[in-house]
Amino acid sequence: MKDIQIRPAGEQDFEAMWSIFSTHVAAGDSYPFTTATSREAADAYWLGAGVTSFVATSGGGRVLGMYRLLSNQVGRGHHVANASFMVSPSAQGAGVGRMLGEHCLAEARAQGFLAMQFNHVVSTNTAAIRLWKKLGFSIVGTLPKAFRHRRLGYVDAYVMYQLLQDPDHWPTVDA
Repeated sequence: MKDIQIRPAGEQDFEAMWSIFSTHVAAGDSYPFTTATSREAADAYWLGAGVTSFVATSGGGRVLGMYRLLSNQVGRGHHVANASFMVSPSAQGAGVGRMLGEHCLAEARAQGFLAMQFNHVVSTNTAAIRLWKKLGFSIVGTLPKAFRHRRLGYVDAYVMYQLLQDPDHWPTVDA
């Protein structure tokens, strides 16, 4: 883990990001995208306007995983962040997801977000749920049968949420 670095993602990383993305999408067990998702759509998702993305790289520069951070809503919901994560199957179990999660929470705070919400965490993705709970998230809602799992059929998805700052210290809002 010492030789893993997290840095902003750029177009030069997209080939590796596409490979990780394609692997997760093909598995059909944690992301709503289908295998028909184009490279262009994936590029816009990870590197498009308004999206801040980071990659975790090995000492040799290989991309091990990535996350994207953006506002969950516009206007009066803009203070709540949203993020998505993917880790290369070859790097899973090495702590890359935790590193990305911790980095993302720090980055969200640095960008001024007051809370973070995950809109669609697949209930069968127990490793992710366990990690998010360790990092302070709570399940605040269940979306019954909201995800079509490739092997298991329709399964629940969770909405997970975390306050990033004490609401008593949030900035005053306008009327």
